Amino acid sequence: MDAHTPQQPTVADDPRAREALRKAFENTARWQKDFKGFTADLTVNVDGAESAGPIMVKGPREVSVQLPDADIQKWAQEQLGMIAVHRGPRSFEESDGKYSLTMEEDGHPLGIKLNIHGSNSFYRLKNDRITQINRTMAHPGMAPFAFTINVEDSAVTQDGKNLTTRYTVYYYAPKDGKLNNVESFSDSHVRIGNSDLPGTRRIISYENGRVTVKSLTFSNHKLL
Repeated sequence: MDAHTPQQPTVADDPRAREALRKAFENTARWQKDFKGFTADLTVNVDGAESAGPIMVKGPREVSVQLPDADIQKWAQEQLGMIAVHRGPRSFEESDGKYSLTMEEDGHPLGIKLNIHGSNSFYRLKNDRITQINRTMAHPGMAPFAFTINVEDSAVTQDGKNLTTRYTVYYYAPKDGKLNNVESFSDSHVRIGNSDLPGTRRIISYENGRVTVKSLTFSNHKLL
C-alpha cells in the first residue's frame, strides 16, 4: 500500500443508530411510489420583480419551467429539482441505509449525533425526526464546500408524516470554516389527491453583499 494513503478503518454498524435513522426516514413525508408528477402555474418574485409561467415536475431530472428570464428560469428549475429530490419516493436501503451508521448521545439541543460513514455526513435526530444535516461536498474542478441544514419547523401530513416547513442552510468552506452564505427557507404545501405538493417557497439569502428575498408561488396544480 502507498505510504501516503491512510487505510480507512472499517466501522462496525450500530443497530441502534440504524433503527433510529430508519424510524426518522420512515416518518418523513414523500410522494407515493406511483407518483407520476404534476403541472402548475408558477409566479416568481425576486425583490419585487415578478415573472410567471407554467411548470411540469415528473422527477428530480424531469423538471420543466417556462419563464421569460433565462437566469430566473434556471434558478426556479434548480429549486424544483431540489424539492423533487427530497420528496421523491425511495427506500431507506437506497439512501442512507447503504452506509455504516453509528451514533453519539452528546446532550446536544437538536438530539443525538448520527454518523453516516463513507458519505462525509452526519445528522442529528430528535423525537424520531432529522433535525440537522451536516455534509461536505467535493466536485471535480471545484473547491470543496460544506453546509449545515437546521430544520426549524415541520407540519404533519394527513398520512401522519413529517413535512419540513422551515429550515436554514449555512454554507461554509470546510478548510477554514469561513461562512459564505446563509439561506432561510419557508415552505407551504397543498394537498392534491394523495400528494402534498409545493404551495409556496420563500428564500431569504445573503448574496453579493446584500440580503435578497425570492418567492415561488404555485397555483392550479394538476396531477399527471
